[in-house]
Amino acid sequence: MSEFLWVEKYRPQKIEDCILPSRIKDTFQQIVDQGQVPNLLLSGTAGIGKTTVAKALCKQLGVDSYVINGSDEGRFLDTVRSQAKNFASTVSLLGGSSRKVIIIDEADNTTHDVQLLLRGFIEEFHKTCSFIFTCNFKNKIIEPIHSRCSCIDFQIQKNEKQQIMASFFGRLNTILEEEGIAYEKKVIAELIQRYFPDWRRVLNELQRYSTSGNIDTGILAAMIDTNIDQLVDFLSRKDYGSVRKWVVDNLDNDPNIILRNLYDSLYEKLEPSSIPSAVLVIAKYQYQIAFVADQEINLLAALTEIMVECQFK
Repeated sequence: MSEFLWVEKYRPQKIEDCILPSRIKDTFQQIVDQGQVPNLLLSGTAGIGKTTVAKALCKQLGVDSYVINGSDEGRFLDTVRSQAKNFASTVSLLGGSSRKVIIIDEADNTTHDVQLLLRGFIEEFHKTCSFIFTCNFKNKIIEPIHSRCSCIDFQIQKNEKQQIMASFFGRLNTILEEEGIAYEKKVIAELIQRYFPDWRRVLNELQRYSTSGNIDTGILAAMIDTNIDQLVDFLSRKDYGSVRKWVVDNLDNDPNIILRNLYDSLYEKLEPSSIPSAVLVIAKYQYQIAFVADQEINLLAALTEIMVECQFK
């Protein structure tokens, strides 16, 4: 099943194949050259390659590794206390380094108490096991873990952006040609520009749309439609946090188009008595688009008003 997913099928197996700024790649290459993985805290935005780097380090050094997803709250503690503890305390069966690595993915989704437990694990198994933590927000990781890890920020600087985008553009061309998918280069370039630097999302969107056998401008329209359905779901659940995040993630789309597509979608989702209110809200904020100072605030205000004033089916 994993081979069906492009993000897994084409995941780099070596640090040299990872798409990173040279200053960050050099840091990881030094770890490879030294032959041992230290405790690491990798931070950066979603889809930028933190987990890929962690797995590539282990693969390249022949290190036995174990991955735990921090977002799975229900099973996380049990997994850490049982499987992970057993893994860390037993002798590696691989022929490379005898040291093992536990990768805690999305560690910023774990609670303070869980992180304190993990700190204890770092100390308990420091002779036989290293830990790699990945997170989107490093400020959500407690200081005792920070102090026990080498912290590496995956932030891409402005002067590095074009080179990184060009490298990923080349990688996507190779993937699409290998998969036998016809594509328009300008569409691939726009897709990268839209979701930079979330490489995972770009690849997932391409795979989803590739079932048509051709990557053309239709993927851009299809993504807007899918995103609007997601937005309406957030609005109906009065989930302000997710609505705000949706706005931030979709600001590269024309606010006029967003509000127009939302208008088209609401007729099926709203109670009939709420439709007039929604129309008035959309009309008001579409008018304001022409002169407001901050389009993000204007769009979020429109969505908040619809969420508060309208009743969904």
